[in-house]
Amino acid sequence: MPDWLFVDGSSLIFRAFYGVPTSIRSPDGKPVNAVRGFMDRLARLISDRRPGRLAVASDEDWRPRWRVDLIPSYKAHRVAEPVPPQLEPQMPIIHEVLDAVGIDFVGVSDYEAEDVIASWVAQVPAGERVDIASGDRDLFALVRGDEVRVLYPEKNGLAEIDEAEVERRYGVPGRSYADYAILRGDPSDGLPGLPGVGDRRAAELVRRYGGIAGVLEQVRLRDADRDYLARAARVVPPVADIPVPLPEGRREAYPVDPARVVELASRYGLNGAFERLLRAVPKLAAR
Repeated sequence: MPDWLFVDGSSLIFRAFYGVPTSIRSPDGKPVNAVRGFMDRLARLISDRRPGRLAVASDEDWRPRWRVDLIPSYKAHRVAEPVPPQLEPQMPIIHEVLDAVGIDFVGVSDYEAEDVIASWVAQVPAGERVDIASGDRDLFALVRGDEVRVLYPEKNGLAEIDEAEVERRYGVPGRSYADYAILRGDPSDGLPGLPGVGDRRAAELVRRYGGIAGVLEQVRLRDADRDYLARAARVVPPVADIPVPLPEGRREAYPVDPARVVELASRYGLNGAFERLLRAVPKLAAR
């Protein structure tokens, strides 16, 4: 059982939206499939993992300007495929739900959820275990032994990605995953990679030179490739030092606003989802 469970809110919300039929609607006809799916997935995560503390991170900026300035193709698919119209109005409802229940939901202007999570992980006291629930492979860069793991959604459920599993899958230490992705390229993040460098060659370069810094120092490169590596090394790794405090992560009693919960459950037809979530969250304070 982890001491902390950090949830990539956007990742979980999108999986909920596409995993629950849009026919799920509030009494007045508004779609609430993502809200219900998010609440149910979060309840299952809490019940299955039984963390000591929980916090959800928000993408306050889908494509931070400073990242796009350095790598113009960075996550360009988020422009080509914007938030679905039926999902966008459900986002503030999820914020309302978590606030009424008493679950920390935190974002930082100009940063992504991965940066918030990385900055939280950096503040967790030594010796405490952390699980990170996310479908973003960039967070593999945070794994450390079996102390920090990523719960990554795959066809058969959540895969537990620790440092040994990153090594098995990619041939590099977990903390070197960002370097590996930069060298190999990653279409899902709009990273072109180095010409002619695939999975195997990227892993070889990381193992031989230790990462991007070593490659820049010891490998003869074209100016354009050197420039790409220098820029990508600033863009890809999650930022671990943004000024966001480690949240409290649990409450003495749930929900923190019972009247608001009753009102939201009635307005959106979410009685069952609230019941399931409220059965799960007291386990956070059970240690």
